[in-house]
Amino acid sequence: MSTIFTKIIQGEIPSYKIAENDDFYAFLDINPNAKGHTLVVPKKEVDKIFDLDEKTYTGLMQYSFKIAKAIEKTIHCERVGLTVIGLDVPHVHVHLIPLNSMADATFGKKEKLSQKEFESIAKNIGKNL
Repeated sequence: MSTIFTKIIQGEIPSYKIAENDDFYAFLDINPNAKGHTLVVPKKEVDKIFDLDEKTYTGLMQYSFKIAKAIEKTIHCERVGLTVIGLDVPHVHVHLIPLNSMADATFGKKEKLSQKEFESIAKNIGKNL
């Protein structure tokens, strides 16, 4: 059965897409730790990051780097953090989180954003790619 991320990639579930290519899809987390919190996922559905083949793993990190640089240009933050946990959805995903404090990285602090804010943030990050 397809994961929620596969359904997002296939357009069955809406998302605030930032960018995509043949192998990866980047979109805003709808329950973000901070404004600009982005998920980068491979289009190939694999549960665990270290079960990816080396080419896909390397490609995921390279694509995440590109997205993180665009986030830095768009969102005021001290740095962009990267984390991979993967317990909530059985589909590899990288969290890119704009950080201004350690609390932004704890997954205990959440931002509430309007649809208009999500749309604007996604559009502006995408412009900076």
